[in-house]
Order: sequence, then structure tokens, then C-alpha cells
Amino acid sequence: MRFFSLFLLLGVSAYGQVSAKKKSQGGLGADAPPGRPYVYKHSAGKPRQMEVYFPPDHNPAKSKVPGLILFHGGAWAGGSLGQFRIACAYFASRGLVCATAEYQMLSKADAARLPAGETRKRVCITDAKSAIRWFKQHADELGIDPQRIITGGGSAGGHISALATLAPGLDDPADPKGIDTRVVAYLWFNPAFSPDDDQDAEVDILRHLKADMPPAIAFFGDQDPWKKGWDTAYAKWKSLGTRTIDLQIAPGQSHSFFNKDPWQTVTLIAADRFLVRHGLITGEPTKAPPASGEKLVQAP
Repeated sequence: MRFFSLFLLLGVSAYGQVSAKKKSQGGLGADAPPGRPYVYKHSAGKPRQMEVYFPPDHNPAKSKVPGLILFHGGAWAGGSLGQFRIACAYFASRGLVCATAEYQMLSKADAARLPAGETRKRVCITDAKSAIRWFKQHADELGIDPQRIITGGGSAGGHISALATLAPGLDDPADPKGIDTRVVAYLWFNPAFSPDDDQDAEVDILRHLKADMPPAIAFFGDQDPWKKGWDTAYAKWKSLGTRTIDLQIAPGQSHSFFNKDPWQTVTLIAADRFLVRHGLITGEPTKAPPASGEKLVQAP
């Protein structure tokens, strides 16, 4: 099957070595095992990898469940799949097929050679579009419903996921025709929307907002310097009549607060309840709230 030809046959030993290497390097998500690796495309001459996590006892031939694909942050120039391994493993345990995908990132030297008016963010968005399309294209093999795909990400990854689904341009000509990047919901962890993006219309979220947004939940620390860019976009969404965005604020927290406990657990529980409200998973969160009592505050 095409499913197995796309699987990277690392073997049990190599798989364990990858996990051990990540643990030795530390970093976000280092204590969560990698998902099954797949190459979803090649860009700039390199394979682009996605890790997929499946629900327990998932049988793709018998079950088609919603899918979730998350994109890591790192200022459009760094970061790794480790950031969302814990989230993917958790939401797979709750019944979703989950993926976290890497993407092309330009070096500082490559970015400096771009034409005037273009930013390094473009290639990230193009690959994110390809990843979403690959996920949908292989829905049968993965056991997902291509009409119920959720996306999102953290910081730069939040920006990338938004533009990959809302902006009409920056498509890879090699992507399969007839497969769109529309999704039914978003999980955004302090998405990085920058005022500087107005210099490049293709990556400027403000140019691509629309009133009929799918449901979204967004998490921000109230001390996050990136929140200013979010606030501008959020105000414009509300002016358009959008009422589908659930904004949750972490008091006293700055950027990337969601990467570590207790806030990692707090935001995952809130995201879980959001997905339940919108019929994408069922039941109660299986994570317990932190004993230290941290809570998110609902924004108006």
C-alpha cells in the first residue's frame, strides 16, 4: 500500500535511538516519544518530515476520525517537532489522528537574498499548505475524515497555520490538484502576528481575515510582547462580525508559556474542552488540572 511506502522504515532500534537522542538533547517535548515518521514532500532538495500519532487500537480500514496537524514555532528560522509531541500524544489518546510537521526555513543569508517585499516566512507557509494537503490526500491510509481537519501551532507555527488555511497564494505547484487546505477548527498557542508583515501582503494575516472563520481557541500570556499583533487581528475579526474565536489569557505569563507545566496541562485541558464543544472529540479531559491552581481567564 502507498501508506507503507511512505513510512520511513526506521525499525525498533533506530526509533529508540531517535527518542534517546532527543532526551539527551533536552528541549520541549523531549519526554514524549516521536510519532510515526513520514516524508510529506521535498523542498529545497530536502525531505520534509511529519510525525503521526494514532489513537489506541485505531484501525484505518474501519474508523475515520478527525485529524489534527500542528506546526512548531521558532521565529520562522528554528524549532523542532519536539514542541508538540506531548500535545499530539495526548490528543491521539483522546481519539484524534494527530500530526506535527516540520517545514522549510531559510537561513539568514538566504533570507537576505530575497527580492524586496518578500520575507523568509513565505517558504514556511508553502510547506504547511503541502503538509495539510498530504494529510488529507492520505486520509484513507491514516484513518481520518478529510472533512474534519483541525490545525494550529505555536508562535510562528500559529502564524503559519493561519496563513496556510486563509491565504489563497503561496501554493506549491507540485501539490495535488483539487485538495484544499480548509479546516474546521484551530488551536493557536500565542500565534505570532507581526505588524511588520504589512511589507509582504502574502504573509500579512490582516490582509486575509474573513468573517466566517471556523471555530478557534487562542492562548496568550498577558505579558507577551507578541500579544499586540494578535490584539490588532482580533479586533479586526470582531469588527467583521466574527464570533467564533475563544481567547484565553494566562495572567502574568509571557511568550511560550504553554510549553511547560503547569500551563502546558492547563492549555491542553482547555483545548480539549473546546474540541468537545465543537463535536470533534467526546468525553472529559483525561489530564488533571494542576494542584497549584493556575487558571486561564476568558477574554471578552
